[in-house]
Amino acid sequence: MGRPAVIAGIGMTCFGKFMDRNIKQLAGEAINDALKDAAIEGSDLQAAYMGNAAASVIAGQVCVPGQIILRDLGIGKIPVLNLENACASAATAFNQAVKMIELGAYDIVLACGYEKLYSEDKAKTFSVFTGAVDVTNMEGLMSTLGERMAALGVSMDSQGAGSKRSLFMDIYAAWSLEHMQKYGTTQEQFAAVAAKNSFHGSLNPRAQYREPLTVSDVLAAPEICYPLTLPMCSPIGDGAAAVVLMSEAKARELGVSQPVKVESTVLMSGFDYDDSTAETVTEVAAIAAYEAAGIGPEDVDVVELHDASAPSEIFCYEYLGLCPQGEGGAFVEAGHSRLGGKLPVNTSGGLLRKGHPIGATGIGQIFELTEQLRGRCGERQVEGARVALAENGGGFVQADAAAMVVSVLSI
Repeated sequence: MGRPAVIAGIGMTCFGKFMDRNIKQLAGEAINDALKDAAIEGSDLQAAYMGNAAASVIAGQVCVPGQIILRDLGIGKIPVLNLENACASAATAFNQAVKMIELGAYDIVLACGYEKLYSEDKAKTFSVFTGAVDVTNMEGLMSTLGERMAALGVSMDSQGAGSKRSLFMDIYAAWSLEHMQKYGTTQEQFAAVAAKNSFHGSLNPRAQYREPLTVSDVLAAPEICYPLTLPMCSPIGDGAAAVVLMSEAKARELGVSQPVKVESTVLMSGFDYDDSTAETVTEVAAIAAYEAAGIGPEDVDVVELHDASAPSEIFCYEYLGLCPQGEGGAFVEAGHSRLGGKLPVNTSGGLLRKGHPIGATGIGQIFELTEQLRGRCGERQVEGARVALAENGGGFVQADAAAMVVSVLSI
């Protein structure tokens, strides 16, 4: 790593359904709040990294969405990078902005993630997720998923995938069944994740859903794709989140209040591996992020991870080294990942309750962790939090996530 980068300001909209707001309005709110939090003007920015995944599909806005958003705020001239990387779009924008500061190219940079997924045409929304796989091999993907499900004794409703629900729920369902068969993980343990995150989300004024749920509530909800019920699946959403990053020296010069240091941020892509022996892209990225930060999982105080489904959170406990392989279900069941537990996870409510406007999610995680490290989370505050980790993945190619970002922050 070169020069250290710090988070100087953050901003985030509520996540939810905003049919009357466009991406300029959502992103503008988050950016203005981040600039205000950093106590700078838009004219102080030297570059902007703008993450989005679905504007071209939902709004028909292609090629220059970032420039359009920023010009509406009176920001021009500077380099603007439009980044699309599935559900990791915002995290990728954050990663690239940090890297440019570390390399010495800039001293003050904006990273923003923004999204609108709600549409009067639901087929448009579902097509965003269907397009996050290899569409040239859709028949092969569906055949492989069907075979995996059949081997586990479950038939797949292939007609519903991508039309009545996100195709990714079928992918998560297959992984979930395999985890259940291999490690004895239960549907009740998956439900415990959704219940825990509903409690956390009930304490977050920016969360899309704030109603607390019990394990029984989650299990009694409508089934989406066994073993997943509705609260075990992240909702679609609209929203934006932004962060102003600075070199450590510039933040000191400007007298930034409560800077949060970026200890490491690692961006990786999925790769071909032997299912029986190799680590997943999440594991490889996590190891690299820990090594770059000079810490281990035992040093982390709070985590925001990509719970696009409740089982995904359990898988990530294991991939991130928060517990041994196969013990993720027991980890959540014991209350370890709940506020007050030994390592609170998804204190924001996670994707399941805070919401998942995919192009904004990664920086939404950074917003929550920065608030935690600054001690500004009120009822959901993790006492004494000093080291935080964010994990945000996206897309699916062959057998794993297509894009993965793991970042470590500290005060």
